[in-house]
Amino acid sequence: MPPETGQRLVASALLLVALLFCMQARANDVERRSPRAEAALMPRATSWADREAGAVRGITVGPIESTLHPSVGYGTRAGFEALLEARSMGANWVALTPFGRVWDLKGSGVDLRFEAPVKSNTRDIEKSIEHAHALGLKVMLVPHLWVESGEWRALINPADDEAWARWTRSYRRFLLHWTDLAARTGCEMLSVGVELRSWVTTARVASFSPLIDEVRSRYRGLLTYSANWDDAAYTMIWNQLDVIGVNAFFPLTDRKNANFGALLDGGYKAAEQLHALATEWDKPVLLTEMGYTTRSDPALRPWEWPEALSNVTLDQEAQAMAYRALLAPLVDEPWCAGFFVWRTYADPNDVSQEPEWGFSPRGKLAELVLRDAFATPWASDPHRPWLNVLAAQRARTPSIFAWH
Repeated sequence: MPPETGQRLVASALLLVALLFCMQARANDVERRSPRAEAALMPRATSWADREAGAVRGITVGPIESTLHPSVGYGTRAGFEALLEARSMGANWVALTPFGRVWDLKGSGVDLRFEAPVKSNTRDIEKSIEHAHALGLKVMLVPHLWVESGEWRALINPADDEAWARWTRSYRRFLLHWTDLAARTGCEMLSVGVELRSWVTTARVASFSPLIDEVRSRYRGLLTYSANWDDAAYTMIWNQLDVIGVNAFFPLTDRKNANFGALLDGGYKAAEQLHALATEWDKPVLLTEMGYTTRSDPALRPWEWPEALSNVTLDQEAQAMAYRALLAPLVDEPWCAGFFVWRTYADPNDVSQEPEWGFSPRGKLAELVLRDAFATPWASDPHRPWLNVLAAQRARTPSIFAWH
């Protein structure tokens, strides 16, 4: 037997042992689940607070849904390694993002196939959720739309009432497919949409609200929606949801070469906007996505897609500073339910998914900030003795996340 084959067998055996151990721990945890915790899964105005689960310390683990890569992605050993790595960083949640394909902004319909057939993709995501739960990670499922024309999903705008009705029926099929998977796998949270500005900030919202009611009738977990940072205040469905979700790609500055103090000022301005949302709707705010690319001035126009950039200057320090500046003002705010970092991928060793200057914090200075943010007690954590111990330890230990 070649040495490399033996090494792979040993690695597989170790992963299997780890998975079996975690699955048993998960089973024991379910047996100990209190009636209060089970009741908290029922939709209610105070559902987030009733869970007493504390702040989300989350990582979005992106898919590799291609039949050209059958041994990586959701549900594979490589995908399990990605989840294990997220837990080792200190994450307590992961977000998984099954995609549907939309051809252009006319909104002719959602194709549930993305890169892989629907049945196999569904099976793989179901397995990935099982793996996450076995590792003690909670899961937010985020059905996402990919627009083939390269345009932004927020601008999908069917031509007339009839076209909107067709689009609504198609999106309903897409959303309920993943709602039913979230229900049968016990996903702790579901996002009913991502950046659907033309739908949920206009009069067209009248056709979206019934979809949420239908999701409620089939799914008992927490519901959110992933609004873009600049239209969250105009989104008209927050009254139907448990948590206000914001894709928080806030620009923290309006000039190049801004220092950390200037970025931090931008972070506090972003926090003020989020606080206003939480106050208006009397609900917690969750950063359903947050992140900055690994380049100079990433906080200037953070929405710029890495693949669209050229002549990029790599800058890990700038990425790490932007992380700190956005997260620092939120740690002490009890209305902030936490955050999901955008993103790593369902194969830790595959660096082909985005350019070197992309969003992933893995193996960069931003990962150190992320680990520190995960380890920091947040104001939205419930009172637990270990948090006091941790706080005392951190008071004696210099931290790169100590921004005060």
